Amino acid sequence: MEGILFIVSAPSGAGKTSLLRELVPKDPQLVMSVSHATRPMRDGEQDGVHYHFVSVAEFEALIEAGAFLEHAQVFDNFYGTSESAVKAQLASGQDVILEIDWQGARQVRQRFPLAVSIFIAPPSIAALRERLSGRGQDSEEVVQRRMADARSELSHFPEYEYLVINDDFDTALADLQAIFRAERLREPRQADAAARSLAKMLG
Repeated sequence: MEGILFIVSAPSGAGKTSLLRELVPKDPQLVMSVSHATRPMRDGEQDGVHYHFVSVAEFEALIEAGAFLEHAQVFDNFYGTSESAVKAQLASGQDVILEIDWQGARQVRQRFPLAVSIFIAPPSIAALRERLSGRGQDSEEVVQRRMADARSELSHFPEYEYLVINDDFDTALADLQAIFRAERLREPRQADAAARSLAKMLG
């Protein structure tokens, strides 16, 4: 049976990456799609694991070849999802998570209308600013820019099927796990998976 495609979006600082980093290793059926990115590789990152790091010219060539399921510019960099890689993972029965922004989510919904979309939000703007400032990695100017972009991203939450408020980490994690489990328990999927057993019960 083909896997489920999940879209997960959130403003920077909402805790999306930390939640998914905790969630995925606990669920052997879940895999993260590895995006292509033009930004420089950071300390501790590995090419092909965190991102497929490519030049702007290579990225533009992939766009021209129609290789991306979705692609978008985020800040000063470009990110894109390989359509062939996602389709192969789904065909193998794995549930695939796309960690993308609202622009990419819109593109994916057009190609995969059955994709399940989840938006993760912070409990408040004050909490978001505290998280962004607390990283200690960015200047005040960068924090202000990220705050403006976060507000823009937040305005698109009504486009998603599920909304998870990341106030308490463990609660938000449990909410995410509940969404993935509920989607797998939808009647058509359960009926396909248990077709033989159901046929026997029905005589």
